[in-house]
Amino acid sequence: MTNILSNTMVDSVATVLQEHQHAATSETFSQGELFGLLELPFLIIALVFCFLTAKRLRGGKFGRGMNLIAWGFLVMAIGHLHMQVDHLYGYNLFNELLGHAIGKIVWFTALIATWGLSALGFYKIYKASKI
Repeated sequence: MTNILSNTMVDSVATVLQEHQHAATSETFSQGELFGLLELPFLIIALVFCFLTAKRLRGGKFGRGMNLIAWGFLVMAIGHLHMQVDHLYGYNLFNELLGHAIGKIVWFTALIATWGLSALGFYKIYKASKI
């Protein structure tokens, strides 16, 4: 009888632990979704101020560098919006429009464009700031 009770208790504890682990996993997952969504407004604010700063600098070496950074941020913002839609709704626009293989190539190209534009913009500002 004691053996049956202890097996039942072990099964009950295992079930409770599995439920707790599932609840903790889904809670963490929804926190990730929340932070992913909260990232978008801040990225849009940074994008707006990049373009405003580039416009205020009226070209020149600093303005051209900031303009490149702003375009890099724009590509990044579109990519992050696309990632959130894909993550939350399972809809991948690139794959839907272009097919799986070309969609992956476009995604990779956009990632490289984001890094490249931002790096080139920062490099131009760095070069312009040397005295």
